[in-house]
Amino acid sequence: MGSYEAVTEKPATATKWVVTCMVGGVIVGVSLLGAYSSQLWKSRRRNKKPVRVYMDGCFDMMHYGHCNALRQARALGDQLIVGVVSDAEIIANKGPPVTPLHERLIMVNAVKWVDEVIPEAPYAITEEFMKKLFDEYKIDYIIHGDDPCVLPDGTDAYAHAKKAGRYKQIKRTEGVSSTDIVGRMLLCVRERSITEKNHNHSSLQRQFSNGHSPKFEAGASAATASGTRISHFLPTSRRIVQFSNGRGPGPDSRIVYIDGAFDLFHAGHVEILRLARDLGDFLLVGIHTDQTVSATRGSHRPIMNLHERSLSVLACRYVDEVIIGAPWEISKDMLTTFNISLVVHGTIAESNDFQKEECNPYAVPISMGIFKVLESPLDITTTTIIRRIVSNHEAYQNRNKKKGESEKRYYEGKSHVSEE
Repeated sequence: MGSYEAVTEKPATATKWVVTCMVGGVIVGVSLLGAYSSQLWKSRRRNKKPVRVYMDGCFDMMHYGHCNALRQARALGDQLIVGVVSDAEIIANKGPPVTPLHERLIMVNAVKWVDEVIPEAPYAITEEFMKKLFDEYKIDYIIHGDDPCVLPDGTDAYAHAKKAGRYKQIKRTEGVSSTDIVGRMLLCVRERSITEKNHNHSSLQRQFSNGHSPKFEAGASAATASGTRISHFLPTSRRIVQFSNGRGPGPDSRIVYIDGAFDLFHAGHVEILRLARDLGDFLLVGIHTDQTVSATRGSHRPIMNLHERSLSVLACRYVDEVIIGAPWEISKDMLTTFNISLVVHGTIAESNDFQKEECNPYAVPISMGIFKVLESPLDITTTTIIRRIVSNHEAYQNRNKKKGESEKRYYEGKSHVSEE
């Protein structure tokens, strides 16, 4: 009996051993298959052709609306290539640009979501240029906002791209446009003139923040004639997060600080920020409140409100973080709180009298030996931009009128097609 039990136990042990081997083999096989699949996926991902998207524009007086459009376009692909329309093309299709091509190229190259720039791009996407985009630049899709881009004859500038099935659309950023900003400046200058004549020192900025202007609403200004309105931009935390880098400085980072109004964010701002960033590992930018700007620059400033100015600065690739509503005077407590190693200021500014003033806003960093004046690469200020508008205001009013007429013809054409 005992012999029988011994005999029957051997097959059972053998079966158990076989099952164990089979299970182990399956586990090893699955593990090897998983590792192979993972390597294959990574290899395919490495070899996968990046999706290249193209977006063009005039980018005249570049603002946060332009930047948000580029951000949305970049999200539709892996690489964003931007075409900047030539001065000649803008003059032919819209009227004279406020900022020349070399300044507009500086602005577009500085936007954090842009990978490549094509200068001297045509205003309309012709079949010839579209072929060049597809063959030479390896573009997969052409992107534009949901607002019409109309040629002087009333036709759609992106008709060929749409017909080719290589067109994608993004949502236009409401509340701002270059036309709107030109109007704000014209209104601003007119209000300033009236204020000086009437010896009335009420703040235009306060009227902006309240969303109205009595004279504007009465239809008396040049800006009104061009259809311009006061900004009603309302910031949200989501939009600020979208523009933010989302990362702070490292424990040993050299933090550089620069502050200012950064009104009508322009190429001069970009270039001084680029130099400031090169001096450290992390660039912190302080943006003064509307009230501070009005008090130091005049009641007709700023043209853009605090949050509009903040988004424009945040979109710049050289900027790591901003302080929205930074204090005018830099205190020891502020330097300690943000662990600031160096405070800088450019040689070109609206006013450089701060060193002569009794209450020098940079007195503390100067006394600590951490203040540096940087030679500004470009001789451009916000006043420079405003003077360009004022000196040629009739041309810009005609430009705004021309744009309205082109859009009218475009919509009339669409209406006619729909009726047919």
